[in-house]
Amino acid sequence: MKNRTKGEIYEVKNHPLISIIFPAKNEGENVKNTLDSLFSVDTNYSFEVIIINDGSSDDCCDFLTTYNHANQVKLFETDGIGAASARNLGAAKASGEFLIFCDAHLQFEDLWIDHIVEPLLTGKSDAVTPAIASFGNSDFCGYGMTLKSNLRIKWNSKQNGLFETAVLPGGCFIISKKVFEDVGGFETGFKIWGHEDVELSIKLWLFGFRCHVLPNIKIIHLFRKTHPYEVSYDEVYYNLLRMAYSHFNTHRIQKCKKLMIHVKANPIESQVLLDGVKKQRRAYFQKRKYDDDWYFAKFNIDF
Repeated sequence: MKNRTKGEIYEVKNHPLISIIFPAKNEGENVKNTLDSLFSVDTNYSFEVIIINDGSSDDCCDFLTTYNHANQVKLFETDGIGAASARNLGAAKASGEFLIFCDAHLQFEDLWIDHIVEPLLTGKSDAVTPAIASFGNSDFCGYGMTLKSNLRIKWNSKQNGLFETAVLPGGCFIISKKVFEDVGGFETGFKIWGHEDVELSIKLWLFGFRCHVLPNIKIIHLFRKTHPYEVSYDEVYYNLLRMAYSHFNTHRIQKCKKLMIHVKANPIESQVLLDGVKKQRRAYFQKRKYDDDWYFAKFNIDF
């Protein structure tokens, strides 16, 4: 490693450019604090930052006009397109060979970029997440996620070395732009929020790609009790059912409908079907390498 001042970024020959993508909506000071942390830690990789300010009403990105590292930040303003579409837009605007998707409320450690890109460069994985710990709660640290019998997420316990995970947390993971584009990115038909990371992870596994946790690298995440913007049951359940129709057999689709306890399932199902999910289902079933039975059996998920 070359000698340098902390946080200095420089071009390294033969090292790919990394694009770090942050969707942001009503994040307050979190965006600035996250970027301050990002630019303060060491890395041997050149990177660009892409922020999608998705209809914020709190001026959380205004600081960028005078920010010290503004030359490394691309800001795009959108009008409430939702978490999945905001991430897809960030990927479309990215110049890097590898994409890191991050929440806009994180803290980083030295050389985290260098470590999580290594399994991709060496062919050991196709998408990698670090350990994710909680701000203000030193007792909690999650190592990727799996699913419970109601399809709610559950954090994995720590294992030694690089290990497989059923679900990549959307809060922080790296993937090559090539693989991301090969699977079509995050679900383009989703509503504002819900199931983005679960759907992408299932799609990656079914299409023959591998998702892993690198447990010895840790980032700190602000876990919030409430959303900084409104999210409705209709939207979350719409996303659940669209995911089910895209990837699951008919029995599991019916099980997903039974999970929709806060709304009537049939009107939402009708809208999902009206929005053309059966065409996507046919395309995905033709392209995938494994089926949903394989996925749920592989990770011992009782659904």
